[in-house]
Amino acid sequence: MPQARYILALDQGTTSSRSIIFNHTGDIVATAQQEFPQIYPHPGWVEHDPMAIWSSQNATAADALSKANLTTDDIAAVGLTNQRETTIVWDKSTGKPIYNAIVWQDRRTADYCRELHKDGLEGMISQRTGLRIDPYFAGTKLRWILENVAGARQKATDGKLLFGTVDSWLLWQLTGGKVHATDITNASRTLLYNIETDSWDDELLRLFDIPRCMLPEVRSSSEIYGSVQRNLLPADTPIAGIAGDQHAALFGQACFEPGMAKNTYGTGCFLLMQMGDQPVRSQNNLLTTVAWRIGDHTEYALEGSVFVGGAVIQWLRDELELVRDVHELNRLAASVEDSNGLFLVPAFTGLGAPHWDPYARGAAFGMTRGTNRAHFCRAALESIAYQSADLITAMQKDSGLSLQQLRADGGAAQSDTLLQFQADLLQQTVVRPSCTETTAMGAAYLAGLAVGCWDSPAAVARNWQSERSFEPVRDAGEMQALRDGWDQAVARSKGWAE
Repeated sequence: MPQARYILALDQGTTSSRSIIFNHTGDIVATAQQEFPQIYPHPGWVEHDPMAIWSSQNATAADALSKANLTTDDIAAVGLTNQRETTIVWDKSTGKPIYNAIVWQDRRTADYCRELHKDGLEGMISQRTGLRIDPYFAGTKLRWILENVAGARQKATDGKLLFGTVDSWLLWQLTGGKVHATDITNASRTLLYNIETDSWDDELLRLFDIPRCMLPEVRSSSEIYGSVQRNLLPADTPIAGIAGDQHAALFGQACFEPGMAKNTYGTGCFLLMQMGDQPVRSQNNLLTTVAWRIGDHTEYALEGSVFVGGAVIQWLRDELELVRDVHELNRLAASVEDSNGLFLVPAFTGLGAPHWDPYARGAAFGMTRGTNRAHFCRAALESIAYQSADLITAMQKDSGLSLQQLRADGGAAQSDTLLQFQADLLQQTVVRPSCTETTAMGAAYLAGLAVGCWDSPAAVARNWQSERSFEPVRDAGEMQALRDGWDQAVARSKGWAE
């Protein structure tokens, strides 16, 4: 690929839309970002205006090109990555949404999910989709829109409505309504896609009462889906890569071998471990998900989600007012050797994988007269590492694979104290890459592979660089004793609100 050619990654997230331009060596050339409003109609409901998603994403693409002083001719391809599970339904003829986007965080379908559990459908749905019955996923959101928006069900049955996750919505807009498609990573997060038969599942569509004609065509994660329409930037450029955000980050972290894993230390933590070309069924409450598909080759991952990761830092700052900012928290946490026996379980909204206890609540155990705010800061960071270690342990049990290396990204991964404790806890290397924009990078690589900018994942892997590596320095026996203490604390936090 000539040095003058670049890849534009559109990174559509939960609170903002971003566009990042990468060169052939994976370096960032320009970045543009625009936030958009969050809508909370009722407690537990979270929505976005689909037109605000589109307009903000479109604006950042033009802004990034301007900042880089590049033209359409300089862009070899566009890659898309998106907040997963967020659900949009729009009119096929007008292109207008019939309701706001229902965001992945939204819990309005919890009662319906409880009914499905009571009907004994968890096993069947999990076997087909690799997922759990939970409001998190798109299928129950789509059903809610059809049930609750006036006239929607009839219009859907008549073939007048289209459904998509955010990637499909952006692809439709970018191509001027010519392409209604999604990639397999996003399809596999809907509760409607059968990862065994590799197709939309007719029985699940009947269960959720969703007309098949609404659904996008499922394509690979790296191919030319269509071209950007001429009145947009970058005009006539092929759109050539799509993956949900966590899958894109796994690809951007070059986790191409079974046993390699990445953890995104964000508000929550999303940990994915590469499983190779066979789906591994979890016996430890994890999700089986498609990692990506390139050509006709599909790879899979195990995924675990921590509900409160970096959010525990925000809690100490905003609610307890123990620190002014994250820098002060990191400084205080590093000022003490350990948490002085304090365990902080940040189960503010229950516990995610592998516990799945919605009735757990936040708790602090082991306080003494000598416990101070530095110990609280330390315990907060350690709680993120403990929760992530629980996921790794579950993944290793499920897969029979040993963790090769944990690659870290996300805002909280800037904490050396956190990553060193994570390495000690896992007794394994934790690596922070030199470029932490791994989600956008993954989308760029998938697009670039489709148009020949890179010839193989191996060429992508050569671009990946470590900024810092954290090796375990504490004794395994000492760390196991700490994990035992953590397990006790978690057990005592469970079922509190039941």
